Amino acid sequence: MEKYIPVVVIKELSETDKILTALKHSGINTAEITFRTACAAEAIAYACKNYPEMSIGAGTVINAEQCEAALAAGAQFIVSPGLSVAVAKICIEKNIPYYPGCVTPTEIMQALELGITTVKFFPANVYGGLSALKALSGPFPQVKFIPTGGVDRSNIDEFLAFDKIVAIGGSFFVKEALEKMEADK
Repeated sequence: MEKYIPVVVIKELSETDKILTALKHSGINTAEITFRTACAAEAIAYACKNYPEMSIGAGTVINAEQCEAALAAGAQFIVSPGLSVAVAKICIEKNIPYYPGCVTPTEIMQALELGITTVKFFPANVYGGLSALKALSGPFPQVKFIPTGGVDRSNIDEFLAFDKIVAIGGSFFVKEALEKMEADK
């Protein structure tokens, strides 16, 4: 898994090339395309076909129907803002990584019962940030985290220095990549 997981919102399919090219230009080969838009499944299918060197996942997947659509489109991993047992079961059955949002001990225990040991911590800034992750790591030493929400350039190095963090998620990677590509023209 890459250290950076850009949260990508594609409102129109035509944006896909520009965004993924910008991410690649910035050295990022992962994209979590969110299921917040009508063209999400189509964008994932397009990205998987045209950017085979990238790891393309689906984000904001909140139910089994969206999960099935994302996987049918070719998504290589699934991310949710919370924990869905239905989504987890589909991903386990199909051997697809699933990163559910878990911020409480109860949610983490439910994820562990499903065999999930890497969880999204969202929104990280609202639920205590790095100090909360360190506290949760005490009773759950086997759990790794992907903090998203409130992580940015001002604190990313501090988060990445903690060995229980496997990656950082965020939409700011897309903004930075697009700005960098524009500046390099």
